[in-house]
Amino acid sequence: MNIAVAGTGYVGLVTGACFAEFGVKVVCVDIDEAKIAALQDGKVPIYEPGLEEMIRRNAKAGRLSFTTDLSASVENSLVVFIAVGTPQGEDGAADLSAVRDVAIAISRNMSEYKIVVTKSTVPMGTGAMIHKLIEENQRAPVHFEVASNPEFLREGSAIEDFMRPNRVVIGAPSEQAAAILKDLYRPLNLVEVPFVVTDVVTAEMIKYASNAFLATKISYINEMALLCEKVGADVHQVARGMGLDKRIGGKFLHPGPGFGGSCFPKDTEALLAIG
Repeated sequence: MNIAVAGTGYVGLVTGACFAEFGVKVVCVDIDEAKIAALQDGKVPIYEPGLEEMIRRNAKAGRLSFTTDLSASVENSLVVFIAVGTPQGEDGAADLSAVRDVAIAISRNMSEYKIVVTKSTVPMGTGAMIHKLIEENQRAPVHFEVASNPEFLREGSAIEDFMRPNRVVIGAPSEQAAAILKDLYRPLNLVEVPFVVTDVVTAEMIKYASNAFLATKISYINEMALLCEKVGADVHQVARGMGLDKRIGGKFLHPGPGFGGSCFPKDTEALLAIG
């Protein structure tokens, strides 16, 4: 199967390289000519353990390529992933301008059935927005479907998270689209990875709900740390005692400076902006 990945940032590069490792033929697309030229020369603009070697290996095998030509990439692919940035806007909501631009560009280069999939973290309703944009901007009516396949990648462990994930979430509007996307992940059947197949808006919500819950755990244990300090309790033992309860789990129960990084702050703000 041939797929295209629009966006060669952190998510796009890891997604493209790992699908190529699965045996899928992947083309990664970006409007940044300098970045594409560097990637074609084997120079990876981000550091992620194992990523550079994986990109070089799959590029050499002919399964992974890089281009600025979105038109040809869409034309030659059955599935097109949108993996562009969705930074926090001034009002706290996710800025979807890059997603809109890519959706419109895809729409103008469709000549046969495609599945357009959001890999970026996007707010609920984005799939419906993309569907409307493509429908309105197609040069001629062509059947297509919009799906959601959110990423759950941790920086520093992204390849492991992709190749051996806790779960794969697929939000699809039809059994056909779901089956095609599940087929992309076929190697994961060997390690019995659970698949959550649902509708598009639910898949979008799963990503936000997951990140918000993890951020909540970090904030919660920090509040408990303040209370422990007040009453003379050992917060580390409290966290251990809580974490041994399998309903709670010990991860993200470490008191410290609070949650941060590239995802949790913007995703919690985006969720608040929706609610």
